[in-house]
Amino acid sequence: MTPIPRRSLLTRGLAAAGCACLVGRPQHVGAASGGFECPPCGCARDGVAFAEPGACPACGMTLVAKQDLAFEPRRLETGAGVFLMAGGPARPASRIRVHYYRPSGLAPQSRILLVVPGSGRDGDEYRDAWIETADRARILVAALDYPSADYDFAAYHMGGVVRDLSFPRGVADTDVVRLRDEDIRFTANPRPDEWLFGDFDRAFSILAAAVGSSQTGYDIFGHSAGGQILHRLALFRPRSRARHIIAANSGFYTLPDLDTPLLFGLRGSGVDAASLAQSFACRLTLLLGGEDDSDAAGGIHLHTPLADRQGLGRLSRGRYFFRFGEARAQEMNTPFAWRTEVVPGVGHDFRAMSAAAARLLYG
Repeated sequence: MTPIPRRSLLTRGLAAAGCACLVGRPQHVGAASGGFECPPCGCARDGVAFAEPGACPACGMTLVAKQDLAFEPRRLETGAGVFLMAGGPARPASRIRVHYYRPSGLAPQSRILLVVPGSGRDGDEYRDAWIETADRARILVAALDYPSADYDFAAYHMGGVVRDLSFPRGVADTDVVRLRDEDIRFTANPRPDEWLFGDFDRAFSILAAAVGSSQTGYDIFGHSAGGQILHRLALFRPRSRARHIIAANSGFYTLPDLDTPLLFGLRGSGVDAASLAQSFACRLTLLLGGEDDSDAAGGIHLHTPLADRQGLGRLSRGRYFFRFGEARAQEMNTPFAWRTEVVPGVGHDFRAMSAAAARLLYG
């Protein structure tokens, strides 16, 4: 059994992010000192400091500025920055980078938005996509950047509800992954405290305290892998402090189905009918790209017989998930608060989907 390779599934976005250059982009904390490092990817040179920019000799990824970061600071200055917060109970020694933007004029009643990136874990890029909205709507934005060396597919995309995820054949270095369902091996994680979803309430508490916020809840947006995480947030932690969950362009879904086992249903997860009714009451919006319905749209795409029952592309899979949830809520005679929105002309583009989410959240 070989673990799902993190480099082939999770790091392609990091390579692009490392060499991106945007005119007028805010400077990042610590970018002028400390040398350079490989983006955390699990290679042999993770954590090694280099004196000059260039490519990592172990994996070839573009080196980024090494940063000496504050740990869970008590105050956030105006502008763009980044700090570290601890991993959850399953990974207390891990460090999650929180890329934030605090606009001038932020008030105690200003809303707070958390952003969950795709598999590239490029939190700075995702945060930057929201800066214009943050300035206009006077909101605090923070993107959570999970190191792929500590958070693999099971821990990140699946939110930690499974572990020891593996299959007997190696995966080619491609964004399209085709497997038989019986090839996938994993164990369910029966410890909700070890799931990823509690990190969001904790991050919100740190941010609210650091800016003197009077808010009691937050908005949260996730794209691609982040969309996978956030629809599972609604399913597995329906009583979080998230007020509005926007899950965009998810690759595949865990259905609200108590009869189908994980990964594609809830049997064996500990979720019961009462919890599922709370999930249906969550303010969850499925934000779908109108052109994100084929392998050619970009991003990582998993095909198995069970995944393909949901559809062959992200648009069709999102619609299937919504219809399935709506029908199940009707069978249970319980309120259903989910919505679905299609963004015409947009494929697997996190910036365009962020802009669409901004219009939904802040007008």
